[in-house]
Amino acid sequence: MSSLYDFATWEPLLRLLRTAHTETLAVPGGHVAGRVGRGGWSVPLQPRRPQPGRALLVSDMQEEFDAIERVQDALTAAGAADIAFTVEIPPSGNAVLHLFDCGPAVDPGLGDAHPGALRLIEGALPEPWRRLPEAVPGARPAPSVDLELLERTLRERIPEAIGATEAEIASAEARLGLTLPEEIKALYRVTRARWADWADDHDAAQRVFDAVGFELASLDDVRVADSSSRRFRWEHAASQVAVTGPDAAVQHVVGSPGWIVIGDTGGGDRVAVDLTPGPCGHTGQIIVLDHERSVGAELFAESLTELILDPERDWYHGRPRHELPHAARVNHQSIGSVEAAAHPELQVLSLGVLDGGPLSLAPVIGLQHLRTLSCYPGTLADPLEIAELTGLEFLELAPEDWRVLLDADAVPRSLSAAAIRAYGDRDPRAIVAMANEILVLWGRPAISETVVDGDLGPLP
Repeated sequence: MSSLYDFATWEPLLRLLRTAHTETLAVPGGHVAGRVGRGGWSVPLQPRRPQPGRALLVSDMQEEFDAIERVQDALTAAGAADIAFTVEIPPSGNAVLHLFDCGPAVDPGLGDAHPGALRLIEGALPEPWRRLPEAVPGARPAPSVDLELLERTLRERIPEAIGATEAEIASAEARLGLTLPEEIKALYRVTRARWADWADDHDAAQRVFDAVGFELASLDDVRVADSSSRRFRWEHAASQVAVTGPDAAVQHVVGSPGWIVIGDTGGGDRVAVDLTPGPCGHTGQIIVLDHERSVGAELFAESLTELILDPERDWYHGRPRHELPHAARVNHQSIGSVEAAAHPELQVLSLGVLDGGPLSLAPVIGLQHLRTLSCYPGTLADPLEIAELTGLEFLELAPEDWRVLLDADAVPRSLSAAAIRAYGDRDPRAIVAMANEILVLWGRPAISETVVDGDLGPLP
C-alpha cells in the first residue's frame, strides 16, 4: 500500500493539529479537517508568534513545513495531486484519520476538505467554454495598417535584431494551421525574438520590449488562445456569460481560434492578434487577455502599426461587467428579488445573502436560457421548484437543499456538473457522502474514503 495511507506519514502533522486544536478535538465528535496538495496546502495551523521585535521567520514554521513535506512526498510517490482529510483525536490519543481521494469525477475543493464541483458528464464544458466567436463578414484591417512604416520603424529602433527567414515564418504558420497577418510577418522579419539571439543580454531584450510595447514571444512560441487555453473551475465558469454586444470591438468569448498570442504585457497578461474581431473591431487588431479574467479581452490597438507608433500606450481600461440581463445576482446589495432578475435572456441566477425571507423561483420557471443556479443557504422557499428548471446545466446548493431534492428524487437530470455549498467546519464525511449520492445518479466514480488508525499517546 502507498505510504500516503501509512499513519507514520501523517503522524507529525496530526501531532501539530492536536496541539493547536486540543479543546475542539476533546469534544465527542470533534474533528479537524484540511487538504494537502503537491503545490500547496490548507490546514488549520497558526504560525507561532515570533519573538518580540522581529518578523516571522521560516524557522518559526519549520515543523509545519516538514510535516507537510512528508505528506507531499507521499503524494508524489503515489502519483496523486491532492488529498483531503478529517481526523478525530480524543484525549486518549487513538487517532482516526479519514482520507478522501476525489477521483476523476470531482474537482478538489478550495481552501477546505469539502469536495469541489462534481463533473456529472465526462468531458462536459461550461457553456461559455463551448461558445465560438461569431462571423463578422464586414471585418477589415484598420486603416492605420502600414507595413512599410511598421518595418522601417522597427529596424530603426532595433537595428541589431536578427529576423526570421521566410522558411521559419512558413514553418510557424504550418504549426499553427493558419496564415499569419502581414503585420505579424513584418514584425518577425525584423526580429524573431529568440533569447539565444540575444546571448543572455537583458539589455537587448529590453530594447525589443521598448520597441514594440510588450514582451514579444519568439516566433517558435507563437500560439493560439482558444477556449482550452483558459483553465477553469466549474463553480466559477458556469457563472460566466459570453455574450458580445453590437458595439463591441472584441468578441466577448473565452477564446478564439483567431486569437494568436505573440507576447505578454510583463504582468502575466497575454498579447494577441485578433483575426475574429467584434462587430466594431478590425481584423488584425491587438488585444490583451487579462489574466484576472476568464472571458473576453481588452483592445490594445486597432493595428500593430498603431501600437508600434505609440508603444507606451496602456491596454487596461477597467473591468466592464457584462451581466444584466444575462446574469443576475440577487442579494441585499444588488437585485432585490427574483422577479426583478427574470428576463427572457437570463442565463445565470445567483441567490445570495438577503434582508428578507426565502425566495420562490416561480418567476424564472420556463426561461429557456437559464443554465446556472447558485443558492446561498436558506435563500430558497421551496427547493423542489428546481425540478421545474429543465434546462439547468450547473446547480450549486446548500446540503439541506440537496437533501430535499435527493429524497424526492427531483435532482434535474439535465445537469452537467453540480456543487455542494457547505460553509464553516461541517464534517467533510457528511458532504462526501452526499456528493457520492449525486454521483451515483449519473454512474460516475465516487469519492473514495480510506480510514487510517494510529496512536499518538495521551496528552501530557
